Amino acid sequence: MSVEIYLNKGIKEIITEFPEIEQILEEYSIGCGTCGEGLCQLKDILDIHYLEEDLETELMARISQVISPDKKIEFPKRKRKRQSPKKIKYSLPMKKIVDEHVLIKRWLALIPKVTESLDLETEEGLQLINNGIDFIRNYADKYHHAKEEDEAFKYFDKNLDMIKVIQNDHTRVRAHVKEMLQAIKNKDKKALAEHLKAYSKILPEHIKKEDEILFPWMDRNLSTKQVGQLYSKFNEIDEEYGKAPQKHRNFIEMLEKKFC
Repeated sequence: MSVEIYLNKGIKEIITEFPEIEQILEEYSIGCGTCGEGLCQLKDILDIHYLEEDLETELMARISQVISPDKKIEFPKRKRKRQSPKKIKYSLPMKKIVDEHVLIKRWLALIPKVTESLDLETEEGLQLINNGIDFIRNYADKYHHAKEEDEAFKYFDKNLDMIKVIQNDHTRVRAHVKEMLQAIKNKDKKALAEHLKAYSKILPEHIKKEDEILFPWMDRNLSTKQVGQLYSKFNEIDEEYGKAPQKHRNFIEMLEKKFC
């Protein structure tokens, strides 16, 4: 089998054939084994995770040893843009959406308490959960995810595996929100709690993939002009939404005072 076949082979397929490769990838903080999508090819893993050159060479040597213990496989060297993988320096537009993740993570930390105290019978209880879903739909999705899907992603091929993974996460989240709204309508606390829990399990890994993998990869592949265009567009979106994001921050702060 040629080098190209290995590089163009799906990483999940490689792990299925050679299970020990999953552990090797984990040692380099590449969690392909636990990724729910598994769309990426081996060459995508190298480009997306962007290890330091010596670590990448070491990793590929170990993978080569597993796949072909009797014959060393020489993987071609790639052109690289210098960037330290240990401390990520985001462009201004990417930093904006990374910073927005902070508020979303504060909401995720509150979901267990919100779920424990669900109340669909009183006006106060309904208001709290409706505000929570409003945060998901309008801050996390309409305001934040729209920046990604409508603006940042348009600079890249929509069929790229990494873009598909993120889009699939967004689709799954929206499906859970739809079920949450139906559960509230039915006053079904059990179903509501289940979908809140499922939502809160998707987002932490999703945010990690974006902050540590997707956004740095985008920054490496955007031109200076495109970065400027994206920053201007994000500023326009911020102006359009005005004080709405602050309303959502106030809601999160209120919950933190209530439950923490």
